[in-house]
Amino acid sequence: MKYLRAVLCLLFSLLLLLSGCGKKETGGEYVIKDDSLAQAAPSARHERVFYEIFVGSFSDSDGDGTGDLRGIINRLDYLNDGDPASGKSLGVEGLWLTPIFRSPSYHKYDVTDYYEIDPVFGNMDDLKELINLCHERDMLIILDLPINHTARMNEWYGNFVAAHRQGDTENEYYNFYCWYDGDTSSAPAGRSYTQVSGTNHYVECNFSGDMPELDFDQPAVREAVYEIAKYYIELGVDGFRFDAAKYVYFGDNPSSLAFWKEYLKLDPDLYTVAEVWDGDSVTDIYSEVTNCFDFTVSQAGGLISETAQKGDANRYVSYVEKYLDTVKAKRTDATIIPFIANHDMDRAAGYLSSVSGYIQMAANLYILGPGSPFIYYGEEIGIKGSRGGANTDANRRLAMLWGDGDAVSDPVGSTYPESARLQVPVIEQIKDETSLYTYYKRVIAARRANPEIAQGDYKAVNVPGQKAAGFTSTYNGSSVTVLHNPSGSSVTIDLASIGVSVNEIRAVLGAEDAILENGSLKLGAQTSVILK
Repeated sequence: MKYLRAVLCLLFSLLLLLSGCGKKETGGEYVIKDDSLAQAAPSARHERVFYEIFVGSFSDSDGDGTGDLRGIINRLDYLNDGDPASGKSLGVEGLWLTPIFRSPSYHKYDVTDYYEIDPVFGNMDDLKELINLCHERDMLIILDLPINHTARMNEWYGNFVAAHRQGDTENEYYNFYCWYDGDTSSAPAGRSYTQVSGTNHYVECNFSGDMPELDFDQPAVREAVYEIAKYYIELGVDGFRFDAAKYVYFGDNPSSLAFWKEYLKLDPDLYTVAEVWDGDSVTDIYSEVTNCFDFTVSQAGGLISETAQKGDANRYVSYVEKYLDTVKAKRTDATIIPFIANHDMDRAAGYLSSVSGYIQMAANLYILGPGSPFIYYGEEIGIKGSRGGANTDANRRLAMLWGDGDAVSDPVGSTYPESARLQVPVIEQIKDETSLYTYYKRVIAARRANPEIAQGDYKAVNVPGQKAAGFTSTYNGSSVTVLHNPSGSSVTIDLASIGVSVNEIRAVLGAEDAILENGSLKLGAQTSVILK
């Protein structure tokens, strides 16, 4: 029997979701067959679609130009309105907030006080309210926890400096930070140091001279960072993103791993993801205790981008299968955390054209797959931004383009030219059924309506002689097959020849159609299909 994609209204009308419709339409639509989004169970903790918010650039509630927690609260319906079947929100199931603690910088990765919300972002009551609202909508919320280093203005560092000036080696803060005595030419290779004023001692500062590194050999340091996590766990956060996780012990992955193994005894139910910016051979080490962002698939040169631009999906799905096998051998509940870009990378819309369908295919590849995909705020509307000649990360963290008078502005130091920016704001894309925003919403909804994709056992499905490929995923006795055709022309696949047995199309997302008839699938160019 032949199935063609359903009408656009399917996403937006609960009635149609429940009854279905058979009219053929063109362009990036999808169909949900037997079960509706209203009936779909919530995703498991480590299999949710997350949304990274660079807080200062997202939404401004008080008109001072800086995004804040109240701004996020005001925009929560945009992200998740609590009703998966409404079709009125993006549908993400988790939030990652970049650091919100008191800090002298705009990015807040140099913390002066971990127990105070930076006043430009609001206060602790705002955070509590946001946590409660997220939980009411079955959303998780995780905080960015940068504990490898602090700000020089941190009270801990002030006490450290005072103890060194006084030569008070018995002071509990004397060894709170990593330091070196005298000439640093004989210090361990690859490290950076800044002189402790008033002494001939040098404190380790590998990221910036304003970010001294804590000494995790000291029990007092470990206890201090344990208490920070305990405080926010008790407050209700669901977990943490661990910044610079491999630098806890610079160049010593076994020691860093041992620290995180001990640290994560705090709560076995935490959602945790570590930033281990390295190749798989290094991130695999940490998968024993926590999931890690997969940097191999990210950025302009990563596997997602490469595949989306008419690359070979066989290579991508084989890689994902191998990755999952490797990490699950170390920890049975380990998984992949795919993403295209984050606050430290050039924006995906700068190298993945939506007109060419590349960013849409990229979304299919990583959102319609296993693990916990992370979307960087504004990716879903095509915000651009790159370091450029000014060589500043501020250009990667530009203001969200709402188009409704929100006063949020670009961070200090941004130089990204107006002529290169996105011109179509959220308010217009929401109303446009062909917009990138609407496309992302459909992809997320299709994933949610087919829980086998995220929660099942992944097995790559290769298509010999074609760039099309995919995977079969089985969960609780139910299986779906996802196939991607990133090439520039349609392909016809004899499903039996690749070991796939299906009888219906569950979803079609992309530039063209998918037609299933008599065991043969015709899959359009730059199009993905979910089969059951």
